[in-house]
Amino acid sequence: MKKIRLQTKILGLISTLILVIIILLASIFSYLQSVDTRNQVKQLALQSAKTISLMPELRGAIEKRDLEAHFRPIAEQVKDQIHAENIIIENREQIIYSHSNPSQVGRKSLDHTNYHALIFGGSNTFEVEREPGAVLIGKVPIVADYGDYTRVIGTVSVEFLERDIYQNISSRIKTIVIASLIVLIVGIIGGIFLTRSIRKDTMGLEPHEISSLYRERSAILLSVKEGILAIDQKGAITLINHSARSMLNINEEDFIGQHVNQVLQNVKIGDVLQTGKTIHNEEVLINDKVFIFNLIPIIENKKVVGVVSSFRDKTELKKLIDTISEVREYSEGLRAQTHEYANKLYLLSGLLQLERYQEAFEVIQKESALHHHRSRILFNQIHDANVQAILLGKLGKASEKKINLEIDSESFVDPLPSHIEVTDIITIIGNLIDNAFDAVTHQKEKKVTFSITSIGNDIIIEVTDSGKGISEDLLGALFSLGYSSKGKNRGYGLFNVQHIVESLGGTIEVNNEKNGGAIFTVYLPKKSLESS
Repeated sequence: MKKIRLQTKILGLISTLILVIIILLASIFSYLQSVDTRNQVKQLALQSAKTISLMPELRGAIEKRDLEAHFRPIAEQVKDQIHAENIIIENREQIIYSHSNPSQVGRKSLDHTNYHALIFGGSNTFEVEREPGAVLIGKVPIVADYGDYTRVIGTVSVEFLERDIYQNISSRIKTIVIASLIVLIVGIIGGIFLTRSIRKDTMGLEPHEISSLYRERSAILLSVKEGILAIDQKGAITLINHSARSMLNINEEDFIGQHVNQVLQNVKIGDVLQTGKTIHNEEVLINDKVFIFNLIPIIENKKVVGVVSSFRDKTELKKLIDTISEVREYSEGLRAQTHEYANKLYLLSGLLQLERYQEAFEVIQKESALHHHRSRILFNQIHDANVQAILLGKLGKASEKKINLEIDSESFVDPLPSHIEVTDIITIIGNLIDNAFDAVTHQKEKKVTFSITSIGNDIIIEVTDSGKGISEDLLGALFSLGYSSKGKNRGYGLFNVQHIVESLGGTIEVNNEKNGGAIFTVYLPKKSLESS
């Protein structure tokens, strides 16, 4: 079924409404005009007849029986002035003294309406049928005063053809119709401008399209996990999606229409409204939570009319980073182990082809013992999956670099406390082992020892290398931002380690071994600073 456009609906409704109102008003006004015109004609006929009946010239002409000569010109003048069809004057015997048709003068009138005027002296209006058509008559008695008494000596009749009355009414109705048509045309033109304005406000969309967009928008806002706020050019909140309400712990009904500063005090929404510049990935602290905000201006006709703000909890990003880091560590470990075992398989294949079975058996035994030793420590003594993943990756990396990475057989740790994030432990262990690898790269003996224990109130992580150690004059700058022995744009690893350790309430120590090499020891409290 074809849908009717909104513009057509509105214009049709307005036109129909105006037309109905005009027809009703025109009909009522025409009826009132018709009634009023007839009443006016009746009053005019009666009043004119009374005026004529009171003229002294009329009574004198009747007494002299010379009405045609003396009073006819006056009657004709009055008839022309009031546009009457006829003025008839009769005596008491109903003999016609004056008539528009001279042939009727002197004849006796057969008008039955004279009875009321002649007998009772009353004035009245009548409607009678005549040869030219229906006639409206105003009839008044002519009264003569004889001192001691008065007497009706005749009648005056003023006649109007109803055809002329209806013509007058029709001319007035025609004026009403013309005025109504003008009003209708003006209304239609106004309706056209109104529909164009509404179409402009709705951006040319039809109601079903708007409702479809609204449903789609609601579904999208509900499905988006990011918080979304829409702000108008005055800074008032116009939209809050479900995720935003959940993250900010607010109720939509309480804040719609309120200024955005009541919800987001530290967000630079005012700057975006003034400058129209987009802001990406700005970290803002709200209710002890860190959110990452994106602010995008809404520009219409080169003018900023609002802002859309999308934001997400940084905690969610950290979880995503943790997952990616964990997967990367596993991936690196598997890649390194695959490469290393491929080389060992080539060695075994060569030994077997040369029939040097004893040497091949010794390689297998040695590799099995090493694997058993590492597996026992990794999976039986280290019970935190993230630490296991990190160490597996570093073992593969050490194997690639021909570095002997040993895990202390006394190492033991339970799953790490929840306040120690995955990214924290990756940064600490990863940077310490990587620095140890760098320290032994050019050494004859390439050995790095890792130890982790959770006995007591602290988790103790220790990394020892067989490098040259750290000179006394460099110990003070070792954890400074930008310090590195590997060149420019480096030196972030140990700075990040120290920053994370201090944020967890722990400490880090650096010492040199007697025979060379450095020892990095990290102490991390099992209880968080907030709980303590």
